[in-house]
Amino acid sequence: MTFSDTRRQGASGDASPRLSHRQITTVMSGLVLGMFLGALDQTVVSSALRTIADDLQGLTAQAWVTTAYLITATLATPLYGKLSDIHGRRTVYLAAIALFTVGSLLCGAATSVYELAAFRAVQGLGGGGLMSLAMTIVADITTPRERGRYQGYFMAVFGGASIAGPLVGGAFADRAELLGIAGWRWIFLVNVPLAAAAAVTIVRVLRFPHRRVRHRLDYPGALALAVGLVPLLTVAEQGRAWGWASPGALALYAVGAVGLAVFVLVERRAGDAALLPGRLFRIRAFRLGVGLHFVVGIAMFGAMTTLPLYLQLVRGMSPMAAGVAGLPTVFANLAVTLLVGRLISRTGRFKVHLVAGTGALTAAMAVFATLRVDSPFWQVALGMALMGAGLGATMQTLTTLAQSEVPRADMGAATASVNFFRSNGGTVGTAAFLSVLFSTAAGRIADRLADARHDPGYRRLLAEPGNAHALAGVVRPAGGVDLEDSAFLRALDPSAALPFLEGYVASMRVVFLAGAAVALVAFLIAAWRVPDLTLSDE
Repeated sequence: MTFSDTRRQGASGDASPRLSHRQITTVMSGLVLGMFLGALDQTVVSSALRTIADDLQGLTAQAWVTTAYLITATLATPLYGKLSDIHGRRTVYLAAIALFTVGSLLCGAATSVYELAAFRAVQGLGGGGLMSLAMTIVADITTPRERGRYQGYFMAVFGGASIAGPLVGGAFADRAELLGIAGWRWIFLVNVPLAAAAAVTIVRVLRFPHRRVRHRLDYPGALALAVGLVPLLTVAEQGRAWGWASPGALALYAVGAVGLAVFVLVERRAGDAALLPGRLFRIRAFRLGVGLHFVVGIAMFGAMTTLPLYLQLVRGMSPMAAGVAGLPTVFANLAVTLLVGRLISRTGRFKVHLVAGTGALTAAMAVFATLRVDSPFWQVALGMALMGAGLGATMQTLTTLAQSEVPRADMGAATASVNFFRSNGGTVGTAAFLSVLFSTAAGRIADRLADARHDPGYRRLLAEPGNAHALAGVVRPAGGVDLEDSAFLRALDPSAALPFLEGYVASMRVVFLAGAAVALVAFLIAAWRVPDLTLSDE
C-alpha cells in the first residue's frame, strides 16, 4: 500500500499524506494493536497489583510498580517524536514494541517489588512510544476536525482494554499457578504473543512514505529532566517513611529543583532540538492543552489506582470481581468517547465537551469521597459511570485542543509533549495519592483499633484463635500496625476487621477529596480559559 500520490499541504507548508477513510482505517488497524498492547498492560497490572504486592511482600511500596513505568515512559516520550522524524515512524514504533516486550519478560521473572519496579521501568521505555507515536501518525494523516473521530477510536481501544484487562488480570491473579508459574506472572508474559501480533501488523500496514528530518537529539535535556523528576517522585513515594522534612527528603527536593532549573536552561539553548520546544508554549491553545492534560492526569491516575484498592481491600473482592465491578467506567467511557468524537468531527466544536467532561470527573471524585465501608454498590457504580463519561469527553478533546493551532512541522514534538505532560500528571497522581493513602491509613487504623478495644466484646473477639493468628505480626505491641501485607484481612472475622476497613476508607476519602479538588481546577480552567474554537477541515 503506497500513498505517494496523495499529498496535502499542511500549515507549515510541508507535504503530508492525504488519505481516504479506508486508507486511514487500514493504518489505524496497526496502530490500535500497538496501543492495545500498552493499554492492556496498564489495566491488567492495576487490577492485580494488590495480589502481586502481597506475594512479593511489599503492599505499601506498590506505588513504585506503577510510578517506575510512568517515569521512564514520561522521559522517553519526547525522544520518540524526534527519533521517528529521523528514522521513520514504523522503525521507531517497532523498536518501542521490542523494548516493551523485553521489559515484560523481565517483569515475569521479578522476585521483589523493587525488582519488579525496575523491570517496569524497562517496560516504560517502550511504552512511552506506543501511545505517542500512534497519535503522531494520526495527526500526520488527518485534518484537525477529523482527528476527533479517529482519536475516538483510540479511546475505544482503551475502553476495550479496560474491559479485558481486569478480567484477564483477575483470572491470572486468582490462580496460584499456571503451567508451574505463579498466576500473576502471566500478566506480563502474555504480552509476548500480543507484541508479536502487533509488530507483524505494523510491518504490513504502516507504509506511507517517510521524509527524513535532520534533528539533533536533546540528550542533555533528557538527562536534566531525569535529574529533576526522579528525586521529586522518590520523595513523593518515600516521604511518609522518611518524614517530609527529613534531611534525605530535603536533599532530594534540592536536587530535583536544580535538575528542573538546569532543564529549563538547556531547553532554551537547544532551540529546535529541545525536548519541549519553547516556541510551542507561545501558542495559547497548546499551553492550555498540555496544562490541562497534566492536571487531569493527576486526578485520573490517582483515582484509577485508589479505586481498585477500595474494591479489593474494603469490599473484599477478588481481582477478577473488582475488574467486573469496574465495567460502569468502561461502558460510560466507551459510549461517550465515540459520541464526542463524531460530534467534534461533525461540528468542529469541542469546548462544550471539555467543560462537561471535567465537570463529570469532578462529580465522580466527590461521589467517591463519600464512600463508606457499607456503601451500596449503586453509589460506587454511579461514581464509576461519571468518571468514565468524564474521561471519555475530556481526554480526546484535550489532545485536539493542544494540536489545534500547532504547525504541521511541529506536530511530532507537540504530540509528544501532550503525552509527556499527561504521563507526568499520572506519575504525580499515582505517587502522591498512594503516598497520602498509606501514610495516613496506619494512624487511622490504629486510632479506630484503640477505640474498639475499649469494648470488652471486641477484645474477646480478637483473642479468638483464628483472629489472633491472623493478626500475629500485624498489630505491634505499641499500638501501631504493619500494612505491608493485607492478606490478614481475608482471615479475620468481619467484625474484627471493621476497624481496619474503616481506617482504610477514611484515608481513601482524603485521597478522593484531593482528587476532586484537582479535577475542579481543570473544570474552572476549561470553563473560563479555553477558547471556543471551531476546528479547521484543512
